Amino acid sequence: MSSDDPIPPVPDLPSAAAAGAPAPEPHRKIARAPAPPAETPAGGRMPLLDHLRELRIRLIRAAIAVFAGFILAYFGADWLFAALTLPLRAAAHGHNVMLIGTGVGEAFFTKLKVALIAGLFLGSPVVFYEIWQFIAPGLYESERRMAMPFVLFATLFFLAGGYFCWAVVFKIGYAFFLAQYASIGVTPTLRISEYLAFSAKLLIAFAITFEMPIFAFFLTRLGIIDYRLMISAFRYALLGIFVIAAALTPPDMVSPFLLAMPLIALYWLSVLVAWIFRERPAASSAPAPAPPAP
Repeated sequence: MSSDDPIPPVPDLPSAAAAGAPAPEPHRKIARAPAPPAETPAGGRMPLLDHLRELRIRLIRAAIAVFAGFILAYFGADWLFAALTLPLRAAAHGHNVMLIGTGVGEAFFTKLKVALIAGLFLGSPVVFYEIWQFIAPGLYESERRMAMPFVLFATLFFLAGGYFCWAVVFKIGYAFFLAQYASIGVTPTLRISEYLAFSAKLLIAFAITFEMPIFAFFLTRLGIIDYRLMISAFRYALLGIFVIAAALTPPDMVSPFLLAMPLIALYWLSVLVAWIFRERPAASSAPAPAPPAP
């Protein structure tokens, strides 16, 4: 081919769009993954250090609530101590019972302890709310909306346990112990610190024991227990209930039965809670038909 010959035209190549392939977009923006949410979604995993930080925050807030209750209760510590000794004086039936202090600051520290016990009960709604917020990330979205019912019922059962101990257990227990003093002809003289320590242990023990239905709810939702297991294990639970009742009451034949009855009722209430919140199988449904193509 000579230099004078015209250059043959180059045939047009089919464009990428005509060939059926998508046209390249050199300046197309790459979509970035959305930032992780600040709160761990339900069912997600949280590192151990994050769990510990979250637990520390919840414990600090709960301690602040108890301290605020302690400050409020301290101004009424005299009335609270009189109410705490009322079952003892009622069990004495007019007999002489002396409460004494053997230290210079024992009365002051007794008021502090009484205010602290009352502060625990006053701050219990906030304590239960912080407990719920700590475990809420591991629950389903529908269960996380039950924060207010949980706080309400947990607080009511906690207060009910303390009231039951004050109104029933103290009356029976102190009547038994004072009767032992009368049988040997000795006038009881009790230190206020020892009396307060004994009363505080029983109050907190019964307040926690009355949370049994709340524990049943969580153990059921976690799949650890169910109502069938609780029913089949009732004989062992009954034995444990009477052991606990005997350990927390005076060594007579009546008090353990009187204390075991409400615990048995709480156990069957826990069975009912486990049955209501049991895990139900998902209902099978036919898949929805696909929408027609435009």
